[in-house]
Amino acid sequence: MLKAYKYRIYPTEEQKEHITKIFGCVRFVYNLGLETKIQAYTAARVNIDCFTLNKQVTDLKKDAIWLTEAPAQALQASIANLDNAYTAFFKGSGFPRFKNRYSKQAFSVPQGIMLKPEEGKVFIPKLRWIDCIFDRQFVGLIKTTTVSRTVTNKYFVSILVDNQKDLPAKAIIKEETTVGIDFGIKDLAILSDGVKFGNPKFLKQSEKRLRVEQRSLSKKHKARSKEQSKSYLKQKLVVAKLHEKIKNQRIDYLHKLTTSITKKYDTIIIEDLNVGGMMKNHCLAKAIADVSWSEMRRQLEYKSDWYGKNLLTIGRFDPSSK
Repeated sequence: MLKAYKYRIYPTEEQKEHITKIFGCVRFVYNLGLETKIQAYTAARVNIDCFTLNKQVTDLKKDAIWLTEAPAQALQASIANLDNAYTAFFKGSGFPRFKNRYSKQAFSVPQGIMLKPEEGKVFIPKLRWIDCIFDRQFVGLIKTTTVSRTVTNKYFVSILVDNQKDLPAKAIIKEETTVGIDFGIKDLAILSDGVKFGNPKFLKQSEKRLRVEQRSLSKKHKARSKEQSKSYLKQKLVVAKLHEKIKNQRIDYLHKLTTSITKKYDTIIIEDLNVGGMMKNHCLAKAIADVSWSEMRRQLEYKSDWYGKNLLTIGRFDPSSK
């Protein structure tokens, strides 16, 4: 069974600078690989695989020596992510987009990770030992480690662990241990046995302050200048932290809700909502984004596998509320 454990790390200023360089190398390789794929398919209808791209990156290192500052496995993982995104496009997902330095940054390394929980240290190739807060312990084989930086300049390490355990067998479906969930906006989830989970509306609660901070950010913006002032960048961080707080509140509430439902019932039935289509309604888009039905469904899916429960879906045109 695979589980991910996410910890916050506190790199030094020198390590932060090196991490930023690795982010740049990984982003450059990803964008170059995407451009190469697009040109090859446009010119000759040829799909270049990840092995060919990895060989090109190896040859590129002879001229672009600065690429050697990043772990070789991190560059290969970036190419693998591109190949997965490109494959998913032909299965119905959106087309891969070029990465930029203004969004969340991350890179992955599959090997060379060492941990010292008693000392609060984690070893990452090219970065050596970094201070880390281990608030949870785990036992198992480390598969992949991902280092990320949020837009609020917080650094995290996510460790994917194989605990060498099999997923539990699914429970027998019985009527008395089965529950149906009707998603809503006024109430986030209404269960078939009458239990209701309210919608805290975290975004709406913070809208007043968010409006003030965003207005202040807009006033500090220089329309015809590529470089913004220090006060603008400082205010931009304030707005980002407020959005991050709203997101964390929503995710925490959903985790508590989905864990409670999954542990109580053996079979859970949900409706297959067309969230993307519903988001096109400008009157409801903000409210739908605030409840985050897709994230709730995602959590129910993997927690049902963890606890050996059944998760069933019914058609979006069926009378689910009845």
